[in-house]
Amino acid sequence: MIYYGWWIVFAGFFIALYISGTLFFGFTAFFEPIVSEFGWSYTEVSLVVALRGLEMGIFAPLAGYLVDRYGSRKLVTAGAAIVGAGFVLLSLTRSLTMFYGAFLLLAFGAGGCTSVVLMTSVAKWFKRRIGKAMGIMACGYGAGGLLIPPVVWSIDSMGWRTTLMLLGFLMWVMGIPLGLVLKENPNPEADEFQTEPRESPSFGPWPQEKGEPSFRSSLGDRSFWAINIAEFFRMLVLTAVVTHLMPYLSSVGMARKEAGMVAAALPLVSIAGRFGFGWLADIYPKHKVMMGAYGFMVCGLLALTGVEEGWPLLVFLAFFPPGFGGTMILRGAMLREHFGVGSFGKLLGITMGMASMGGMIGPPVAGWVYDNWGVYKPLWFVFCGLMGMAILIISTARSPR
Repeated sequence: MIYYGWWIVFAGFFIALYISGTLFFGFTAFFEPIVSEFGWSYTEVSLVVALRGLEMGIFAPLAGYLVDRYGSRKLVTAGAAIVGAGFVLLSLTRSLTMFYGAFLLLAFGAGGCTSVVLMTSVAKWFKRRIGKAMGIMACGYGAGGLLIPPVVWSIDSMGWRTTLMLLGFLMWVMGIPLGLVLKENPNPEADEFQTEPRESPSFGPWPQEKGEPSFRSSLGDRSFWAINIAEFFRMLVLTAVVTHLMPYLSSVGMARKEAGMVAAALPLVSIAGRFGFGWLADIYPKHKVMMGAYGFMVCGLLALTGVEEGWPLLVFLAFFPPGFGGTMILRGAMLREHFGVGSFGKLLGITMGMASMGGMIGPPVAGWVYDNWGVYKPLWFVFCGLMGMAILIISTARSPR
């Protein structure tokens, strides 16, 4: 029989696929139709991503505490139900206030059924192969790109409101059953090749491994804050690029259909980084692998400034998506290696909260730049500098205990 931890990985894969393809990477497809219908500015529409980041920034540490205390099943099933309701409410939007409110609800639900909760669940089932397991699960976020062309087609054919309504119903049908697959590891000391199924234990605080630091001492560790600050810069850059990719490509003359294909390729190509950098993290020092992933993002950003010529777009897709894809799982692998599993959810929640604060800033700044100057390109150069700072900061996260 298959080790049950792999069922956790696969369930997390498909939940991540749907959330990323419809909410995170897929939102860029809704951007221009919403602006066209309501006449809102790019800055006003971009602010929903900031509001989503604010809610997830607040909720991520709480989600980390709750998943350590109560387990992942309840959080994921409730989160899936809330996300479905958020999509339905968003489809009924008639004002900017309602638009923001629906996105806050979506963020609240997504915070309960994505990164912190899913990665914590996987971390509690794996130790020796944590990089590979998280890499496979995180590939779901990349595979979400498969949903973007159908979403673009649905918006163009049936309208953005009908599309959002359908996405809400599909989340209920798919996400809630997948959440029920998740359960706690009853024997964290067992080998990862164990195949005998066991019943889940009663929920309670997760036991610390021998010799791992306490939650309080982890908070005082320099490496923990290096990871947090570097992730702040990384998420600031990533959310701005993801949110404004299709508007940017349209501004340089690319047709909406082709821009949608590029937006779909972004998460799909990131799969190579999610799995590849996860594999490297099991072999080489994780902070050095993270530096390499950040370096890939810098190369991709430089290429993004010249996409009008054609070939730089291929360079952008070859470097930026694998780079950010790798960082998505490396942060969890680094926390697991440095600080163990006893406080993993709480520590990852804090890191996700810091990253989300960066995600609040990037999209509105990009929208403001375009509203006032009519171009995005100078901002991409600024983002290269921010990622360079992230590389220097993460280099201080030395090998753990």
